[in-house]
Amino acid sequence: MIALKFEAEQRIREEGERAWPNECCGFLLGILEGGEKRADSILAVENAWEAGEQYHRFVITPEDVLHAEKEARRQKKDILGIYHSHPDHPAKPSDYDREQALPFYSYVIVAVQGGTAAELTSWELTGDRDQFLEEEVRLWQ
Repeated sequence: MIALKFEAEQRIREEGERAWPNECCGFLLGILEGGEKRADSILAVENAWEAGEQYHRFVITPEDVLHAEKEARRQKKDILGIYHSHPDHPAKPSDYDREQALPFYSYVIVAVQGGTAAELTSWELTGDRDQFLEEEVRLWQ
């Protein structure tokens, strides 16, 4: 389960709408508390995939990862996962998403239908990297 602060959830939706018809992406920042991931903010990054393919792919550069790690450390937080949008597709991970993912992290996906954010889900990769399991998203103030 991931506990997602209401403002962070709203920002993910806004980022998805802003990027539509392309995919947005970024990091979930927060703390691990008693085994629970509590994400209270996001760090948006530019989708670095080539411009003509951003409608169905995203990539985060190593430089963006380094920047996110430094920013999380500065805020005394952890990177708990990654979010991205699926323009005009369901909020379910693709095979490409699974191939790029790492265990432990939460992968939040927001479906953006016709420019409007819709379903938001979260997924965690199994330790053998074979499949994603959907995890509960709990919003908090």
